[in-house]
Amino acid sequence: MATSVARLPGNDQTSVMSSTVLGLVRASHPEPTAAVTTVAGLLAVGVGHPPGAVVAVALTVAASQFAVGWTNDLLDADRDAAVGRTDKPVASGAVGRDTVAVAATLAAGATVALALTTNPLAALCATVALVSALLYNWPMKSTPGSVLPYAVSFAALPAFVVLALPGAPAPPVWLVSAAALLGAGAHFANVLPDLADDARTGVRGLPHRLGPRGSRAAAVGLLIAATGTLVLGPPGPPSGVGLAAIAAAVVIFLLAWYAGRTADRAAARPVVAFRAVMLVALIDVILLVTSGRLV
Repeated sequence: MATSVARLPGNDQTSVMSSTVLGLVRASHPEPTAAVTTVAGLLAVGVGHPPGAVVAVALTVAASQFAVGWTNDLLDADRDAAVGRTDKPVASGAVGRDTVAVAATLAAGATVALALTTNPLAALCATVALVSALLYNWPMKSTPGSVLPYAVSFAALPAFVVLALPGAPAPPVWLVSAAALLGAGAHFANVLPDLADDARTGVRGLPHRLGPRGSRAAAVGLLIAATGTLVLGPPGPPSGVGLAAIAAAVVIFLLAWYAGRTADRAAARPVVAFRAVMLVALIDVILLVTSGRLV
């Protein structure tokens, strides 16, 4: 009888390759990677980059996000395995650690190479963002200063986008400040779902020291402050759309706060705060792109 197609050696190799690619995608933190890359692309459009430069900015940020995500899962693999995180492909063995290490190294190199297609000052800013994020993965993650890499890397994102323009114009202070506040708030929200697991494996960053309630309060305060800075920071009176964005951020976080308390009582993973961050970030980006007052 003919050999089954499923048993053909080439088919087995294709299956292994597909499994590896899928594992790498899952280990890259695809949701925040896609979100941050989209933010960078929209900001590039908003400040007036031509299509080719928008692509260069987006690819630079995407490569940086891949490097950070893969490094994060690689360094956390033992801790993730200890708490039974089957959703983590490195910890579960769905993708090899050496494979992830090589991928992270290549992505980090690609970040610098792609950034250099803009101009040296912008490339330096992109490199600072990458190094800061990698320092969060180790050793800052388990220190009281764990929020600092988030603030620095997020602040560097719009700075990179603006500096990549011809002539490397200085990014507005209000834009960089708002991004830093957004990054700091994202840190507290991002850690919330993993507080219990992190406590079991010895991770003691600032959110862990503040606890769930303190971290939720910090996330809400910082992200509302970020939205307010985006609305009130640019020259001239705030627009009605901007004021509506502030009101929407407040409502979203009130709902997220209530949903988070419900999740606490149900002993569920409190992912709602992270989702709220993404929603408010999207509102902020739309506000930025439509404001016409970036630079």
